[in-house]
Amino acid sequence: MSENPAKLSLSNFLASEGRDPLQAPPSFTRWMQAGAWAVELYEPELLATADARTTITYNGKPRSVINLCSYNYLGLANHPEVIAAAHAALTTHGLGACGSPMLSGMTDLHRELERKIAKFLGREDAILFNSGFGGALGTISGLLRKTDVAVLDNRSHLSLRDGATLSRCRSEKFEHNDPASLEASLGRHKGKRQLVVIEGIYSMDGDFGNLEALIAVAESHGASVFIDEAHSTLACGEHGRGAAEKFGVEDRLPMTYGTFSKAFGALGGFVAGSKETLQYLRFYAHPYVYSCALPAVVVAAILKALEIGTSQPELRTKLWENADYFHQQLRGLGIDTGSSTTYVMPIVIGDRERMYRLGHELRSRGLWVAPVDYPAVPQDRICFRACVTAMHTRADLDEALNILEDTLVPGLVAQNA
Repeated sequence: MSENPAKLSLSNFLASEGRDPLQAPPSFTRWMQAGAWAVELYEPELLATADARTTITYNGKPRSVINLCSYNYLGLANHPEVIAAAHAALTTHGLGACGSPMLSGMTDLHRELERKIAKFLGREDAILFNSGFGGALGTISGLLRKTDVAVLDNRSHLSLRDGATLSRCRSEKFEHNDPASLEASLGRHKGKRQLVVIEGIYSMDGDFGNLEALIAVAESHGASVFIDEAHSTLACGEHGRGAAEKFGVEDRLPMTYGTFSKAFGALGGFVAGSKETLQYLRFYAHPYVYSCALPAVVVAAILKALEIGTSQPELRTKLWENADYFHQQLRGLGIDTGSSTTYVMPIVIGDRERMYRLGHELRSRGLWVAPVDYPAVPQDRICFRACVTAMHTRADLDEALNILEDTLVPGLVAQNA
């Protein structure tokens, strides 16, 4: 490989190499070998629960770390009542669903969760998916057709973009959170059915969708709007109904998509909306029709997480207090967190090699943050992603800040000198 490995990224290995499609490209294998020190930061082995402090394997040994990697925003993944509900369902319903929802995987617990999610969000009905990615992909691809146009924010999650691709519709992008750019995109396809796809909280940038302005533009063009509330459901809004609740636009969005893998502390996804539309999706969302249903043990845990998350708003209050504190302290240190205003925050490094070197240093000192490389983020925004939860104590956050200051700030000072 003639190029410097640090200058390459996953986007460089999409062309076919060799004659066997079942073989990895040889150049990719050489790149992975050359960058093994960086690859070590991915797929770490978690040796305990997803607590604010946990244990992972690092350099072949158990390492106690402050956990800023987890989506366990409200601490429900390891809540005693949630665990107890899962244990009870394991006894009554067994382990796996052993069938798709259409044929044999549906249980009374699934139906109960559908009803309660729909009621929680003020919708007529809800569908459950066994993965968040598959649910978003299945919903978009199940609703759109070849003659339609999907208009997506250019920071949209890959599941949403893949859903549009699978539907074989025309895809348009608009600049992140930019109403004027959306206006231009919609104007290029007048007369077509158009679906504007936005998110409550963007998973890499940690900022809110510009909901009011973007919905107003869509409405002026007669376009429908689809919102992905994966990172905001249960953790945002007065009652936990997400960013749409926070910004007062719920009645302008006929459908809500979300996941159970973030604030609910489990796995899976859901879409809530009208009975007629969801009845259609039950037959046309392929990941629903052709995949095994969520295990009932997981559904029971989600039901309990929903109960706790809606009855204990103090968990959301603590989450946002921690997020605001961490943001304020990071800004005081001169650390770039982009446009984030939420509990998801990028710590922008901007240089691949430096990011991986610092990643090892942070992990060796007991701070676990996620390295995020291009093409998941732009080249100049390569970063660590930190997720603050309600379970972090002030001592946890202060220790994390001390480690970040010792590790990152000297380099920032040198860069600005």
